[in-house]
Amino acid sequence: MLYSKLFPKIIKGGKKYDSINAQYLIDGGFIHQEMAGVYALLPLGLRIIEKIKKIVLKEMIAVGGQELIMTSLQRKELWEKTDRWDDEKVDVWFKSALKNGTEVGLAWSHEEQITEMMKNYISSYRDLPVNVFQFQTKLRNELRAKSGILRGREFLMKDMYSYSTSKEEHQKFYDQVIKAYIKVFQKVGLGDDTFLTFASGGAFTQFSHEFQTLTDVGEDTVFVDRKKKIAINKEVFNQELLDQLKVNKEDLEEVRGAEVGNIFSFGDTKSKQLNLYFNDEDGQKKPVILGSYGIGITRVMGVLVEKFNDENGIIWPAQVAPYQVHLIGLDLKDVEIKKKAQKLYEQLLDSKIEVLYDDREEARAGEKFAAADLIGNPIRLVISKRTGDKIEWKKRNEKESELLTINEVTERLKKY
Repeated sequence: MLYSKLFPKIIKGGKKYDSINAQYLIDGGFIHQEMAGVYALLPLGLRIIEKIKKIVLKEMIAVGGQELIMTSLQRKELWEKTDRWDDEKVDVWFKSALKNGTEVGLAWSHEEQITEMMKNYISSYRDLPVNVFQFQTKLRNELRAKSGILRGREFLMKDMYSYSTSKEEHQKFYDQVIKAYIKVFQKVGLGDDTFLTFASGGAFTQFSHEFQTLTDVGEDTVFVDRKKKIAINKEVFNQELLDQLKVNKEDLEEVRGAEVGNIFSFGDTKSKQLNLYFNDEDGQKKPVILGSYGIGITRVMGVLVEKFNDENGIIWPAQVAPYQVHLIGLDLKDVEIKKKAQKLYEQLLDSKIEVLYDDREEARAGEKFAAADLIGNPIRLVISKRTGDKIEWKKRNEKESELLTINEVTERLKKY
């Protein structure tokens, strides 16, 4: 991508926001705020989201998940059957009505809808297990949206639903998903600070597991045992649970966390409410066991910004960065310098390296460096009169730079 063609350019001297992720993502041209808690994904932001999705997709397929997309419009009567339509029970509904007066809800979750659909496809133990997932925009009528894309009214989520013949079969899959989620957060760059957390089930179930990433802007208070790599949400913290988890109170550290994922066991409750049964090997009618597993895709992007930044902008982990290289050409009115920069740009493209090339002739050096720091690609390369026959190499998370030959640059990038 040529920076001169990039939409949009970075924002200079814009509005001040309540969080680092909102400030840097908006100023850097990753997202656009439509209203409080509602953001559009711009080209740079979408590149990151697609990379996060690709990592999640691979791990969900690895545990046997199959991808689908459900509808956003939800039927009122389904949620009445499970007692989750009433605003007193679930306070985040967006609700509307069709022209004929039929009330509908806008999806905040999909347990009811997918379970109702499964009645068409599950009747025998031979039809199970079934594990399906989707990437879909969720709509939640948050009373107070805040912290940029960490708590929004509209956001992208990966939600998976498992249907099993027994508690044992369900638990086996549940444990596989825990391991898959740990891999996901490692691969996106949050593994060191993300903990499996025992928590309340909220509007879903009595208890659940969360994945909490430690950050000062997190909404939750959690108690972390760093050695055992587990945590307890403050809302369920008690001595009985400590004994159950074999955790010593003195080993726990009280910190703030942002929830990036969660998993719930519904047991057979939803199936009984919605009449989803199967016949086992003996012909006995039994309810299907349901599990639900979520990852906030846009929230993960926001947490990454909160974790990896400095006073100049974002520092993306290489595996999710919009581009691997930010190439800067200085003194581009010099024909030879311009040719050299263009040649390197083309060589990088030929080597399948993702590169954003700042090809602007009129922009000052400071302006180009500031853009590179704000956008936060992992490697910055500079070609100018000062670099001569070499190229300046600098990692975004390091202060020092060095001069390398073109061959040295390409070899390093291959290893990197």
